Amino acid sequence: MYKNLREIRGVDILVAGAGSAGCLAALAAASSKKYNVLLVERYGFFGGSSTQMLDTFYGFFTPGEIPEKIVGGLPDTVVNELDGHGEIFLRPNTYGAGTGVNYNPERLKNVWDTLLMKAGVNFLLHTTLIDVNPQPNGRYECIFWNKSGFWKVEAQRVIDASGDADFCHLAGFGYEIAGEKEPAQSMTTTFRMANVDLDAYEKAGGKKLLKEIMAKTAHPLPRKEGSAHAMNMEKCISTVAVKVAGLSALNADELTRAEIEGRRQAFVFEKFFRQEVPGYENSKIIGLSNQIGVRETRRVYGEHRLTKDECMATIVPADSVLLCGAPIEDHREGRGGETETVWQYIPNGGVYGVPYGTIVPAGSQTAWVVGRCFSATHDAHASCRSMAQTMAMGHAAGLAAVQSLIKDEAANQIDVKALREGLHQQGCILEQPGKAAFTGKNEWKLNFA
Repeated sequence: MYKNLREIRGVDILVAGAGSAGCLAALAAASSKKYNVLLVERYGFFGGSSTQMLDTFYGFFTPGEIPEKIVGGLPDTVVNELDGHGEIFLRPNTYGAGTGVNYNPERLKNVWDTLLMKAGVNFLLHTTLIDVNPQPNGRYECIFWNKSGFWKVEAQRVIDASGDADFCHLAGFGYEIAGEKEPAQSMTTTFRMANVDLDAYEKAGGKKLLKEIMAKTAHPLPRKEGSAHAMNMEKCISTVAVKVAGLSALNADELTRAEIEGRRQAFVFEKFFRQEVPGYENSKIIGLSNQIGVRETRRVYGEHRLTKDECMATIVPADSVLLCGAPIEDHREGRGGETETVWQYIPNGGVYGVPYGTIVPAGSQTAWVVGRCFSATHDAHASCRSMAQTMAMGHAAGLAAVQSLIKDEAANQIDVKALREGLHQQGCILEQPGKAAFTGKNEWKLNFA
């Protein structure tokens, strides 16, 4: 079927997809120094959304006037590495999402390279998963394609970090497609602008003025709200403003149309900024996201499915493997085709725990799923999709894969108590803030005060 199909042998743990979740899964799996880890990515660099389109980690802190840090462990090493290069600053509680960790995405590409190589992870870039064949021994033969041809990998364990749940789809696991029940969240092409006089912008009124201008403008903006924030580079800003709704990222024709529409909208915004916003008179777009940002496509049915009620109950169950305090941030198509964002906050600035079963496809013996395709309802997903949480998912799945090999445990029968102990030892925060939260050697060097 596949001409000149060759095999990559000796892979113990395969990670499909190298976004922030996949990178952390590979780093965690490699931290044991016991197993051969292979990380496969279809683009030419690591990081997924963290390097393709965004420049801020959200989810490390709870929203509110006194932010609490709720994600630790290996994700801290990423931030510390960026901080060592002077490429970090903390954004305040922007748009109610909590304190953001702003970084230089181009530097982050290099940081991912450095961390993965130092950890001893094997990897292939420009390599795409195209097929999965379940085997009688409970493993999966994964078929990849790159410029060198077709390759097969039969790893002992697999972690799906593809974003679109490509492995789970091809392997036959069940999932919900975004948009089948509730409207799917819209897509966004981010863009960056240079030569912005930020001092003049702030003196004129900053975000408050921008909101007023957007509400009144005659420019055909697809969305009269959004983020335009300072970057690590002087006189540069990054945006989350473009909104493309009603198209599926799982349909090649519709995704193609979405990419073109996203770029069109970006330059509509550029014209608006230059003509109407103080400080932007001489600015221009200097970069667009590598691809349009996709918030949700497939959401796998897991051993546990996170729900909105669980998020709002602010409970940390005994089988949780990460914390989240982010509000539900649902980017959707509004009345008359105009897109809007609906926010719902976790009560009293609280947090909730995310059960281990949300990263295990239902019935899985040898596979995990992390990132935006994890097991959650639409509303819960809209809260728990921040990059700090997806990194924490990857951390948990990587250690779970190692534990399952050492103890010969099936993915859906892991001793979660032992897994939590391993996460604690690597600096993860698994308890409510102020309730004996672990602070270990990987605690950030940054001053949060």
